[in-house]
Amino acid sequence: MRAVTVKQPGGAEQLQVVDYEIPTPKAGELLIKVKAAAINRTDILNRQSPLGYMNNPILGIEVSGIVEEAGAGAKIAIGTPVMGLVNGGGYAEYVVMSEENAMVIPENLSFEEAAAIPEVFLTAYQTLFWHGRLEKGEKVLIHAGGSGVGTAAIQLAKEMASAKVLTTAGSDEKLAFCQELGADICINYKKQNFEEEVLQSTDQQGVELILDFVGASYWERNLKSVKVDGRWVLIGILGGKVVENVNLMDLLLKRVQITGTLLTPRSDAYKAKLTAEFASKALTLFENEKIRPVVDHVYSLTDIQKAHERMESNQNIGKIIIKI
Repeated sequence: MRAVTVKQPGGAEQLQVVDYEIPTPKAGELLIKVKAAAINRTDILNRQSPLGYMNNPILGIEVSGIVEEAGAGAKIAIGTPVMGLVNGGGYAEYVVMSEENAMVIPENLSFEEAAAIPEVFLTAYQTLFWHGRLEKGEKVLIHAGGSGVGTAAIQLAKEMASAKVLTTAGSDEKLAFCQELGADICINYKKQNFEEEVLQSTDQQGVELILDFVGASYWERNLKSVKVDGRWVLIGILGGKVVENVNLMDLLLKRVQITGTLLTPRSDAYKAKLTAEFASKALTLFENEKIRPVVDHVYSLTDIQKAHERMESNQNIGKIIIKI
């Protein structure tokens, strides 16, 4: 089978399409004939560093496709179209997936759309509801609103919690799209001071919840934006990982609860539990077209370098997909 590996840690030019053996499913696993895979920041990290999250030499952590073979004990029928997370190996014609991570694809979605769901919607769901504990009608600030997780989080917050959604992005085009998805307040961080806009939009109170992809460079501004007793979930460090001269009294005075989380390094048991809950509560929303996957661009497997370059340049709105 064709698969994508990394020649040596580095830039997108290190990606290569090679011939690889088709994997064999173990008990409780499914062999998936991959129709589409999605690009994630995790894939960039694994390409750049030999100390990435995955032991699998083939990149890719989420796919959609058709069940080709089932390991012992697996109950999903051969021929079923599924989508889900995998522990590496997604950029290939075949991949092994734990049956507990497999979600049956709603009939109204294409394979490309389905591949745009697992990582970002599961990340958004766990961040909003498991860690952020978002309640009905609360206010949430979602940074990087045009990203895959951002577009998913906007929709879930509106549809499942009737939240007031404030979001940031770096272009008017991305913000217009966020507004289409349901965002109430859209802030161009390149033109506006987002903390001032947040306070103005919340009667100087701030938001109950922040979803932070940025990290260090937003520390002070997020602290101004969060409400007393608010929650702040860190899920990325695009703006740096070291905050200097932190005044811990600021946290004490606001009684802020800060949580950090990543999905990819989580255990299989955690991912299975998250997948099951998300599927039970959210798949019907896709079927009823209440929420939708956002596909930015579809590339062929041989254009994998271009796909990575597009993500690294932050051009995308939503998910970048590889059609197998």
